[in-house]
Amino acid sequence: MPNFSEGRDKGVIDGIVAAIGSVEGVSVLNVDPGEATNRTVVTFVGEPEAVVEAAFRGVRRAQELIDMRRHHGAHPRIGATDVLPLIPVSGVTLEECAAMARTLAERIATETGIPTYCYEAAAYELRRKNLAVCRKGEYEGLRERLTVKGEAPDFGDRAWDETIARGGATVVGARDFLIAVNFNLNSTSTRRANAIAFDVREKGRPMRQGPKVTDKPVLDANGEKVWIPGTLKGTKAIGWYIDEYGIAQVSMNITDINATPLHAAFDEVSRAAAARGLRVTGTEIVGLVPRRCLVDAGKYFLRKQQRSVGIADDEIIRIAIKSMGLDELRPFLPEEKVIEDVMAAQTPKGQQLVDMTCRGFALETASESPAPGGGSISAYMGALAAALGTMVANLSSHKPGWDDEWERFSDAAESGQALLKELLALVDEDTAAFNRIMDAFKLPKGTDDEKAARSAAIQAATLYATEVPLRTMRAAVRTFPLLRDMAANGNPNSVSDAGVGALAARSAVLGARLNVKINAAGLKDRTAADTLVAEAERIAAEAVALEAETIKIVEDKI
Repeated sequence: MPNFSEGRDKGVIDGIVAAIGSVEGVSVLNVDPGEATNRTVVTFVGEPEAVVEAAFRGVRRAQELIDMRRHHGAHPRIGATDVLPLIPVSGVTLEECAAMARTLAERIATETGIPTYCYEAAAYELRRKNLAVCRKGEYEGLRERLTVKGEAPDFGDRAWDETIARGGATVVGARDFLIAVNFNLNSTSTRRANAIAFDVREKGRPMRQGPKVTDKPVLDANGEKVWIPGTLKGTKAIGWYIDEYGIAQVSMNITDINATPLHAAFDEVSRAAAARGLRVTGTEIVGLVPRRCLVDAGKYFLRKQQRSVGIADDEIIRIAIKSMGLDELRPFLPEEKVIEDVMAAQTPKGQQLVDMTCRGFALETASESPAPGGGSISAYMGALAAALGTMVANLSSHKPGWDDEWERFSDAAESGQALLKELLALVDEDTAAFNRIMDAFKLPKGTDDEKAARSAAIQAATLYATEVPLRTMRAAVRTFPLLRDMAANGNPNSVSDAGVGALAARSAVLGARLNVKINAAGLKDRTAADTLVAEAERIAAEAVALEAETIKIVEDKI
């Protein structure tokens, strides 16, 4: 996720992005230029070797296109490529990213001549884990800094020359995902924005001998400044004025999104602003944000309103956008700003059953193709059962006069949403299991080795095709506690909906049972087959009893 010191010249930005995208296996997810900061954040993903190569090419191209002697912007920076973090997404550890970052830093210094510091998890010195320490004095202070003992870069240490004058230095490291966010203020005062930033950032502000900011700082026994810590852990912040928008902002990096979630930062900056007579009018996300951060934020604001959080994630995210004013400066589009959504949009895949219309799904089932079949339909019936239970819980949570019980019903709806997601995923997984069997049967069977490999593949695929509908049964039967609770205690006007949900859940379980039995019949390992069928029979009997119990409650209520 490199940050380049150019946010105005589209030709330069496009040239750097083209260099990054020239590496096979790399997907550029987001390019986020800022005119006032004169800075662009590029987010790209891929396998480790491809990402490292793309990062190097981006740094090299930035060195060719950006002259730091002419660079001016609101954001701190030390070089053409200011900072370059490698971030683990999946299948790789932070420690592995740190090792790659150090190798990349050395290559940058060796092949381009750019002095390179290592920070965060890749830091060679504890103090240099902090980006601000590596960037101390920025580009303007770099020339003098290179002559100071202990300030030399980790790679590429030498006297000031034409290469450094043009491209500056860079900082390479590895870190977990952070959120770069700016909070918009109803003010044009950089000084007041800075004061708010100092109130909340973890580092805080220097303690002074008097009440004025011009008073001398308090020093400890070692002659070091004494700091008053801010209120938000894992955050860095400054205040600035943005000509492009005509407002001051509190610009923040949330480096630990577990310690300080996005919504907590928004609320705390809002509180600190209000204490100084200002108001946060909106929020600007720079680059991409993990989906869970917006879902957590939406749920937080819904709970403050005493509203159910058991609604679809897209609706929860819409609440987060409106609550924090993420669309104040420009439209906030999740498909362009949420990392998982951007990655999904760039991942080629065939049409999923759950993405079809109801009519399209029914027609596809009615076609000559053997899939989707009973397994997918069973999973979908289970999903509908969970959806009905969730609906009744949401209606109960918002029923006039039931305000004291909103949280109980919200929790029930949230559990229903989790089951709904699980069962919807099984709709497509059941069809994928069938296709795996068909693929196994297509394997060559000429030689003895080929026959053995084909037989093993068929057995593995058959086992998988038996386990998937069993997972559908396990999930569908777990909808009954929700449906029974909603029938007995939910909104009485919706009791029939809970009953229909119970009927759908029973059908889902019994339908999936048939798939377990027919697929288990193809297993050579009869012990494994008998074990799977026995569990299916137990769940089926449980579902029949729970459905009867729930329907009796419904009939009595009606």
